[in-house]
Parts: sequence; structure tokens; C-alpha cells
Amino acid sequence: MIEGMLVESLSVAALAVVLICAVVRPFGRPEAVFAVPAAGVVIAAGAIPLDDVRDEAARLGPVIGFLAAVLVLAKLCADEGLFHACGTWMARRAAGRPRRLLAAVFGLASVITAALSLDATVVLLTPVVFATAARMGVRPRPHVYASAHLSNTASLLLPVSNLTNLLAFAATGLSFTRFALLMTLPWLVAIAVEYAVFRRFFAADLDAPANVGDAAEPPRMPLFALVTVALTLAGFAVASTVGVDPAWAAAAGASVLAVRALVRGRTTAPALVRAASLPFLAFVLALGVVVRAVVDNGLGDALGHVLPDGASLPALLGTAAVAALLANLINNLPAVLALVPLAAPSGPGAVLAVLIGVNVGPNLTYAGSLATLLWRRIAHQHEHHVRLREFTRLGLLTTPAALVLATLALWVSLRLLPA
Repeated sequence: MIEGMLVESLSVAALAVVLICAVVRPFGRPEAVFAVPAAGVVIAAGAIPLDDVRDEAARLGPVIGFLAAVLVLAKLCADEGLFHACGTWMARRAAGRPRRLLAAVFGLASVITAALSLDATVVLLTPVVFATAARMGVRPRPHVYASAHLSNTASLLLPVSNLTNLLAFAATGLSFTRFALLMTLPWLVAIAVEYAVFRRFFAADLDAPANVGDAAEPPRMPLFALVTVALTLAGFAVASTVGVDPAWAAAAGASVLAVRALVRGRTTAPALVRAASLPFLAFVLALGVVVRAVVDNGLGDALGHVLPDGASLPALLGTAAVAALLANLINNLPAVLALVPLAAPSGPGAVLAVLIGVNVGPNLTYAGSLATLLWRRIAHQHEHHVRLREFTRLGLLTTPAALVLATLALWVSLRLLPA
């Protein structure tokens, strides 16, 4: 009994250390510097058997491989000029009007998040939004906050839009196309809620006069990169249909752009390795091991008592609410790792409700997702102070409404498109 309590306490402490260090990043060190030793401690203490460690590594391996390929693909798209062209398009589309710029940012961030994952929106699009706002002479706040919120909310659409989706995709038992069909309506509804609130919340910024500079030049879209991304997305659907892991389609797309960039001398092999963000991949694997230890030593039983069963509307709403709460307490990655095995017996609808909770819910607090934490760092690098009170007020106005209405939309989708 006492030994079991000690193991449980050690697992919880290890998870707390990993999450706190991921948020604070002491001494500027990568998350993996703390997560990998924490995983080693729980393994050495017997909190998770070696067989379970191997099972977790086998389960997360394809997800980590996919993530690496998508990170490289997004970086190569940036090198091809895709995001610069997006900034030019936004400026021309806005024509000096802040409200039109907000609409352009919403549309572009939603598409980029869905197609290239939320990391592309946070890391590559956010600096472009800053530059576009400065060039137009408009206040950046509403547009920069939009990139943060949409990196979470707009990641509902595809299995490949977010690491949380990838972790849960296999448990849904759905094909790539069916996943997308069921999540299209929740995706549109959640984005619409965000847009409506943003227009009211930032009305003063959006109505402020713009210091319009020179007209933006016509965007030069990198067609090769666009076609490669489109074919890669099509490859995800085809791969899912024939039972091939989507990681292979992502690797193919990244390889095409990588070979082109290497031949033209636009990148190097070390640069491609850096783009894959190996420390972050190690962090994801170590986090999975630590969360598995926590779940197996008490958290799973506790969550099993509060997570609703079934796919009725009240059950879906309750599942999404529990997932959102847990994401804000322990971050969305541990939340999805803990909840998906418990929700899977209730069917794909319950797993998709978990994803709504862990993808929309993190907009409530800084610590809800790693993407938001990374966005805040980028904002500070551009000398833009993010105020906790303002961020929280905006989250309170958007998150509950988006969560409830997106879950309702999921329930409707499940009725219209039954399994």
C-alpha cells in the first residue's frame, strides 16, 4: 500500500516537473532536458514496466515520425517563400482596413493550421502577421491574438492538424476522410465563434485609423510548394484508405521539397535536422512515458469516474468539458494521452469530443497548450507585451461558447453521418 502510494506520488511529481519546466524553460534549456530524465526516474522506480515503455514507444513512434516530417515540410515551405507570399496577400486583401486584415488572418491561419499543423501558424505565420500589421500601420493586437487562438481552435479539422489529433486518430477507428467530414462543422462553428467575439472584443483597435503605407506588391506564390502541400494532403487521405500510416505521405512531401532545396543550395542537411526539432520529439516521447505512469498509478481510475459514457449530447458535452478542464490543469498533450484510452470504448464520437476539449479548451489559459506558450515567446521577441488579464478575459469570452457550440455541431455531424 505504502509502496503504491510512493510510486503514485513519484509519478505525479515527475509529471509536475516536466510540465513546469516546459512552461518556464529554466536556463533556456529545451523541454527534453527535463522530460527525458523524468521518464528515466519513473522507469527506474518501477512506476511503469519496461513492456509498457516499449508499447508506448511503439504507439508514439509513427506520431513522432509524422511530426518530424511536417515540421521539416513547414520550414521548407517558409524557405520557398510561402509565408512571405501569405503576408503580401493579407496586406493586399485588407487594403488598409484593420477589420479586413482580421478576416484575412482568420482565413489564412485556419487553413495553415489545418494543413500544416498549428506549429506552422505559431512559429512561421505569427512573425508574418507582425510584419504585415507594421507595414499597414495598424494595431497588431487583434491579429496576433488571432494567430494564437486559431493555432488551437482551427486544429480540429484534420488528423494531421495537431499532435493531439495524431495521438487520438488511431483510437477513433475512422479513416482520414471520415475524420475530416465529421470535424468540418465543429471546425467552422468554433472559428465563427472566435471571429464574432474578436470583432467585438478588439473593436477599438479595429476602428483605429491605419497609417497606410505603400501598396503591397502582388504576391508571388511559390507554386511548387503549394502543389507539394496539396499533393501531401491528398496523400494523407489515400494512405489512410489503403492502411498506410500518414507519416509516409508527410515524409514524401518533405523529401520532395528537401531534395529541391538541397539541389538548389537553399538548405543543408544539418538545417533539415534542426527543422525536425529532435529535442521536442524526445520531449513528446518522454512525456508519453511519464503520463502513462501517472495514468496507470491512479489518474486513470480517477478520470474513469468523472468521464461520461456514450455519445449522447449530454455525454459529449461532459466529455469535452472534462477534456478542456484537464488540458488547462496539466496541458493538452498529457490530457489527450490520459483521456483517449478511457473515451475510446464509447466510440469515435467520444474521442472527437475529447479533441474538441483539448484543442479549443487551451485558449483559456497560457499553460493550456505548448503552442500558446511558444506564441507568447514569439510575441515577446517582437516586443509585444501579452497581458495575462486580457488573455484570460478573451479566453473566457471565446472558449466556453466555442466549446459548447462545436460539441453541439459534432453531435449534429454524428447524426447526419452515422458510422
